[in-house]
Amino acid sequence: MPQYQQQASWRLEGGGQIIDLETAIKDGILGGGGGGLPAGKDGTLGATAEKLDLKKMIDELDSAAPEDVPSVFICPISLEPMVDPVTLCTGQTYERANILKWFSLGHLTCPTTMQELWDDAVTPNRTLHQLINAWFSQRYLLLKKRSEDVQGRAAELVQSLKKVKGQARVQALKDLQKIVVAHPSVKKTVADSGGVSLLSSLLGPFTSHAVGSEVIAILVNLCLDSDAKTSLMQPARISLVVDMLNEGTIDTKINCTRFIEMLMEEKSFRWEVVSSLSLLVALLRLVKDKRHPNGMAAGLSLLKAICSHEQVRSLIVSVGAVPQLVELLPNLSPECSEPAWHILDDLSTTPEGLSALKDCPQTIPNAVRLLMRVSEACTQYALSILWAVCKLAPDECASLAVEAGLAAKLLLVIQSGCSPELKQRAAELLKLCSLNYTTTLFISKCKLTRTIQ
Repeated sequence: MPQYQQQASWRLEGGGQIIDLETAIKDGILGGGGGGLPAGKDGTLGATAEKLDLKKMIDELDSAAPEDVPSVFICPISLEPMVDPVTLCTGQTYERANILKWFSLGHLTCPTTMQELWDDAVTPNRTLHQLINAWFSQRYLLLKKRSEDVQGRAAELVQSLKKVKGQARVQALKDLQKIVVAHPSVKKTVADSGGVSLLSSLLGPFTSHAVGSEVIAILVNLCLDSDAKTSLMQPARISLVVDMLNEGTIDTKINCTRFIEMLMEEKSFRWEVVSSLSLLVALLRLVKDKRHPNGMAAGLSLLKAICSHEQVRSLIVSVGAVPQLVELLPNLSPECSEPAWHILDDLSTTPEGLSALKDCPQTIPNAVRLLMRVSEACTQYALSILWAVCKLAPDECASLAVEAGLAAKLLLVIQSGCSPELKQRAAELLKLCSLNYTTTLFISKCKLTRTIQ
């Protein structure tokens, strides 16, 4: 629940204002015949409101329509709205459970005023409870009405998509996408009204990018079942998504990466779906676009997922992924560094990828420079790559690594709080790098004295 603001009054629907409880009762908000919600025979809320659970209303309003709650409704102990308010002999009101807990801790004072209590009895504050219930009920019922209106509008838009064409269809899709993003409860309405299959049918070889981009923007915000995902993996639909990934706006490109990654979660997914040179080139272009960090992160996330399929790794190497990613490493944010290192580590498991890493002049300097600088996971990937490259060409690569300062970095890893496996790998790599040097020379490369040795 949002932080409340101290205030002497609060507003009712329609602009009215209550100054205090006494005014609320006098004006007929509670118990009398004035405004507000309908009252029952005993002066409480009418039948509809009585059936509503106050705690449930508070929770749902907090998540769906947070707003400032009148300070008089807030328990001074928990700073949460009261469900069962009780008043002490000092006149201060608290949530029953909170004040009883205060007493159970041995306190015999009023938490707000710190006055000693001459009577520890608590009296239910029925007037305040009624007012709290009225306030939350009014807003809860309005929220439900708005929700029903939104769901009706979503169903109407889904039905209209069966009839409208051209720009009218694009506008209907835009409107539906806004509703789905703003109101998560609408997702079920869209699914129940046949929206998923209808949206899927709009994707095909003759679909315009204007329509396709809006359809994808909606689908990535829906919960798709297995059948829907399988249907969306059809080559013609994937081809359209790849085209939009190459030519769309940055938002469309990000949605396309999310869409493909969502399909890859399906058990029936086949690696052939992402074995497209056009897709891989588009992803690398997105990753290299420094103007859009969100696009870079989305592209790396999908490329990492694709790399989990060993059959596609050689294809990724063939489009020049290794030197392009290595070049980006020094300037990546921590969030992007880990997937980038993960991708390079996966590619190093193929002969083509390992050869590309060895031939790239920036691989060793960047790997050495970034050791112990980002995260333990990145250090692990970097060590794995350095080990593979130095093992492939020890005479050439081990010497380059030592000259770049690898020996000192490896000693830092060994002395750090990293995992035992990582320390073991660092020790093995240190031993491999020392083979081409005399003891004295290698000690100097490590920047150590004989005493420390």
